[in-house]
Amino acid sequence: DMSIIMPPRLPATSALIAFETAARLGSLSLAAKELETSQPAISRTVTQLEKQLSARLFERSRNGVSLTDAGQRFHNAVVAALAIIRSATNEVAVLPAGEQVVIACSHEVSHFLLLPQYNALSEALGEKVRIRILTYHYEMKNLPTEPAADVVLAWESSFGAEDRLETIYDEAVMPICSPAYAQTHAKILYGPVQGWGGLTFFDHSRPNEGWATWEDWFRATGRPEQTPRYMSFDNYSYMLEAATTGRGIMLGWRHFIEQRIDSGALIKLTDSFIEFNNRFCGALTGKGLRNPNAYKCLEFLAHNAGYRSTQTIPNSQV
Repeated sequence: DMSIIMPPRLPATSALIAFETAARLGSLSLAAKELETSQPAISRTVTQLEKQLSARLFERSRNGVSLTDAGQRFHNAVVAALAIIRSATNEVAVLPAGEQVVIACSHEVSHFLLLPQYNALSEALGEKVRIRILTYHYEMKNLPTEPAADVVLAWESSFGAEDRLETIYDEAVMPICSPAYAQTHAKILYGPVQGWGGLTFFDHSRPNEGWATWEDWFRATGRPEQTPRYMSFDNYSYMLEAATTGRGIMLGWRHFIEQRIDSGALIKLTDSFIEFNNRFCGALTGKGLRNPNAYKCLEFLAHNAGYRSTQTIPNSQV
């Protein structure tokens, strides 16, 4: 006898988006807010997804949610798959040039800056204007040439002297970790940075163009007496998930981490951010200069970039 084994049914796209949003924000409530639905609806969707996969994707607590090992592996695949689907959707969408805005940026900026602002930006541009996002790996020179970008977002050092730049935000970073990691290493973290050498520091295996590094932060605050132990990541998203699950400390950029700080999934390890003389900027390309919607897009980003938080967790509370 020959039996036919049917492949597992693929999860619904809506379930994958709900899961990715909750994982990125570390909170079902914040995911519901971003997706304009209710927290119970997100919770039901995630629970149904876990049943379908026969795997627990999240650890749930009063502070929010964090990915399990299985959840982390699935999240990596979902992020990559959704990026491919979005890219393919953009490629096949044919609109007159004046009815769309093409934004070029790194994967991290797309994920942490543009995606949370997407609905508001869409409303600002109007329902007839399509937003297309082109992403590049590591450096702007790796940017795809088709379709041509209207707006380019990158660190100031990536642009030429002839480019007219709008500041999106000034770089500001601080060390962050999960509450569990802070509690486990409280005696070290409560003390001066010179004693932090026994901790695990997360770093990029290949730093993105223009970003501050641990060495930059050490020069501003002092460095551990013991040579730091680094764990490298290829992607800021993966690093953020590893920090959320309590594996070490990382540098958090002010406009990338605030939602996880407010949800309690991560905490700040110093009283304030260290600001560097480094601007993240936007500029119009030659094509963008001929597109009125590109001007509106850049103006919106210059005035609305980043999720603002009023919560600060002083070092003394670690």
